[in-house]
Amino acid sequence: MDNGKISGEHINFGRSGSGGKVIPQSARQALRPEEAPQPPKRSERARSQFVVFLNFMMSLAVFLVLAAAGAVYFGKIQFDGSGPLARNTSVLVRDGASLSEIASTLERRNVISNARIFQLGVRAYMPGDSLKAGEYEIKAHSSMHDVMNLLRSGKSVLHSVTVAEGLTVEQIFQRLAENAELTGDLPQELPPEGSLRPETYKFTRGTSRSEIVEQMRASQNALVNQIWARRNPELPIKSKEEFVTLASIVEKETGRADERTLVASVFLNRLERGMRLQSDPTIIYGLFGGKGKPSDRPIYRSDIDKPTPYNTYVIDGLPPSPIANPGRAALEAVANPSRTNNVFFVADGTGGHVFAETLDQHNANVRRWRKIEAERAKDQ
Repeated sequence: MDNGKISGEHINFGRSGSGGKVIPQSARQALRPEEAPQPPKRSERARSQFVVFLNFMMSLAVFLVLAAAGAVYFGKIQFDGSGPLARNTSVLVRDGASLSEIASTLERRNVISNARIFQLGVRAYMPGDSLKAGEYEIKAHSSMHDVMNLLRSGKSVLHSVTVAEGLTVEQIFQRLAENAELTGDLPQELPPEGSLRPETYKFTRGTSRSEIVEQMRASQNALVNQIWARRNPELPIKSKEEFVTLASIVEKETGRADERTLVASVFLNRLERGMRLQSDPTIIYGLFGGKGKPSDRPIYRSDIDKPTPYNTYVIDGLPPSPIANPGRAALEAVANPSRTNNVFFVADGTGGHVFAETLDQHNANVRRWRKIEAERAKDQ
């Protein structure tokens, strides 16, 4: 110590500790800022619980993903694999049926093994699309995928009903009533005679009888309009109604394609000359109407002379309405008949007819026909 000065490094005194002691510090230590206090440490227990929870959630997520993938894989195998159906069968899908109803029906009929898988598969493969109503032929062991594609295509089983040319409306209605694949009642009021088109009509099971009748009417109307527009303009026929009436008579007189235009020419020539048509089928319709003549009932001489609105042996010109429903060939024959001078025809014994221009020719043809009839009766 010299002259009251302290030599060497300056000594500073820091704050006293908890025990009241003053801790000496160097100048450098005194100027150094104090460290901020550390946050309290999380306990080992809390950290352990969080890690366990996080591990559980990750494990659960992985499990769910694997489970979902397994379910999808299992479902796809079931959806694409062979079905339980042992042999071909038909299934009817009604109009308006829901996917759930369709799936339940298929499972109940043993077409598919699981309705739920079928529903999920349909929704996955065809979102926004729908299965179509109809009757379907399901092949044995078809997969759910195959069944879905079939019902999606709408290629259902088609049934048919054939209406022959020359039937009356009553006879057509009877045929439709007897068809088991059709449903519903027939119209209470009979359509006009001649207004139904003879044809083979295709339909799916469950189609209504009224719907088929409407198809027949619309088809016949279109056909008559089409042929009438192409008719020979010199025909002695005033209206489409008369046109169909004469076609119905031609239809009932012959079933041979090569004779229709000849038979039509005979009746048209008679109309032009003011002669009565003298058609036997008109006698029958006048007597029995749309029900038709019993097969074992002959035409008697008294029937020919009996006056009815349809008996063209008694009335002049055409009857008041058709006597049957003519087909295309008969309509075409009347619209464009053969150009002949024939006004008579009679059966020739071979299923056809022989035609004549004069009464003498006709009487000779009739004698030949009577002889054939007599010989046949003798052989019996």
